[in-house]
Amino acid sequence: MRYVIYISNMLIPVIIVYVVFKGIIKKRPVFKDFTDGAADGMKTVANVLPTLIGLMIAVSVLRSSGFLDFLTQMLSGAGSIMNFPVEIIPLAIVKMLSSSAATGLMLDIFKEYGTDSFIGLAASIALSSTETIFYTMSVYFMAANVNKTRWTFPGALIATLAGVIASVAIAGMMV
Repeated sequence: MRYVIYISNMLIPVIIVYVVFKGIIKKRPVFKDFTDGAADGMKTVANVLPTLIGLMIAVSVLRSSGFLDFLTQMLSGAGSIMNFPVEIIPLAIVKMLSSSAATGLMLDIFKEYGTDSFIGLAASIALSSTETIFYTMSVYFMAANVNKTRWTFPGALIATLAGVIASVAIAGMMV
């Protein structure tokens, strides 16, 4: 086990040294290439920052307005008929916007129901099997200048729904 830890600790410095030596061998201005890359990265951050702030505000509004609690209450009847834990619906909605906010909701679920409960397992699996759709589309597509996203959003919603349904089914088998 010590060897694995040693190798993992040495891996990044070895890669950095390899890249620097490879650049020197190819007669590249390594430091200038590094600073140019860092400058491009800062431009990308400046372009993406308003989107990130908007997503954080949207998550904050959803949580503090009570909309997620309202939605859970509205869907509780249908959820009980289908044996679906409606407590993970807010988690699935928030996960589409922000993974860290969804993690906070999952921790709230863990505190209330426990980590090994059906709802706790379903929430954990759902968080792992879904994607931050709006974050990914807005940040990465903007950074890569992707404009044609016709089927991306519907496909991502279907994949998220499948991930949530599968997480409930898998958690049901585990309990």
